[in-house]
Amino acid sequence: MNNMNIQEVIVFVIYLVFMLAIGVWFFFKDKNQTEKGYFLGDRKMGAWVAALSAGASDMSAWVLMGLPTSIYALGLGQIWIAVGLAIGYSLSWIYEAPRLRTFSIAADDSITIPQYLTKRFKSASRTLQLISAAVFLIAYTIYAASSIKACGTLFNTVTGLDTTVAMYLAAVIVISYTFLGGFSAVSWTDFFQGMLVLAAMLIVPLAAATMLEPNAAASIDTPNYWNVFSSWQDIVSGLGWGLGYFGMPHIIIRFMSIKSQPELRKSAKIGISWTLIILTFAALVGVIGRMFIGFDEAVNNNSLVFVVMTRRIFPALVSGILLSAVLAAAMSTADSQLLAAASAFASDVYRPVIRGDKAGNREMLWAGRIVVLVIAVAALMIASSPNAGSIMSLVSNAWGVFGAAFGPAIMLSLFWKRFTFAGAACGIFTGAVVDIAWLMYMSDTGVYEIIPGFFAGLIVAVLVSFVTPKPSKEVEELFDKAADMAG
Repeated sequence: MNNMNIQEVIVFVIYLVFMLAIGVWFFFKDKNQTEKGYFLGDRKMGAWVAALSAGASDMSAWVLMGLPTSIYALGLGQIWIAVGLAIGYSLSWIYEAPRLRTFSIAADDSITIPQYLTKRFKSASRTLQLISAAVFLIAYTIYAASSIKACGTLFNTVTGLDTTVAMYLAAVIVISYTFLGGFSAVSWTDFFQGMLVLAAMLIVPLAAATMLEPNAAASIDTPNYWNVFSSWQDIVSGLGWGLGYFGMPHIIIRFMSIKSQPELRKSAKIGISWTLIILTFAALVGVIGRMFIGFDEAVNNNSLVFVVMTRRIFPALVSGILLSAVLAAAMSTADSQLLAAASAFASDVYRPVIRGDKAGNREMLWAGRIVVLVIAVAALMIASSPNAGSIMSLVSNAWGVFGAAFGPAIMLSLFWKRFTFAGAACGIFTGAVVDIAWLMYMSDTGVYEIIPGFFAGLIVAVLVSFVTPKPSKEVEELFDKAADMAG
């Protein structure tokens, strides 16, 4: 290992110790932590922490590695992913966030998405919670695998450490502070990680741009590289990514954690601004990286355009800090995914189905922590498999399932009084099944599976709601009360 590698590794170690220290701090600070505190931070999150936590838990390593490399290799036709995400994220903060916060409070102070959807209809049935928990466990395991794989790829590139060993190291750190500190630790680590990602995304492409040759753009000989309208499939599929935000549990749970409606409005401005900047500069990393590096198959295969640019431009100490942003992006998403899956199992399966009222707060906390360990181990197995696929493909698969399953149900629950429990359950199930089936059998169409999955779930949810009895008077009163609270 050369001197540059050693300096970068030292920076990585300092960064990882700092993240772990946050988890330890919240563990000892909140020794008598409740279930609501561990899984939702007692709804005490401020505007800045909630906004950057939502953004950081969303923009995982794929925004520094996967998306820029797609644009680097394939051209500006891939920019529609960033456009779709920008639109979807903005709409979710503006329209979904205010209502989800108040509706979750009105629905018996629900602390998870499945719990909210059940209590929103005042239902005693556990069907919806069980379906939702099953989707959570499957999709989050795949999603977490993408983040763990990104950490392993980064460590291998910088230090030469075996990729699988590096994955285990990263997983241990993420598991530790999630296990110890819960939602508060996850949100505060996400806050610092979000600031680091923003700094790295601003600095690297701008520095590379100042070093380009005058004719750098002309050196790109890939046909249609500069064609934004390369195909209708790229446009439709890219915009379809935005649908995922309406049903992405680890992101929208932040809406429920904010302490007040005024703080939420402030948080929306911060969150939208942060994300628009990140997505814009992710696209610039791809384009400038292509001109700066030229096409390199190794860079493409391992999603390394950001990493290679950073190491070529900056001295080791600076590159170590900037490359820590990749760790930050991966870890900030993995921790949120693990916590969301743990909360779904503990609150929506373990207590209501397995233990009932016998489960106390301490037992619930440990049930959630054990699930964190189980999912992390499963994610490690997927990430270390040679057939796991790229970071971007793992993210797109999990993103599609969540958006198609939960997006229609959550939005209808917030804006349609006639929506029924049966409609929600059938819509979630249909969205997930159609999304997976399209991925398996129709992926050669070039259309992202979230689109047919989302609209199939939406149509089924509406039709089933119309053919089943309308909600009770109590459910309609809950809807009116929550809508009034939202303003």
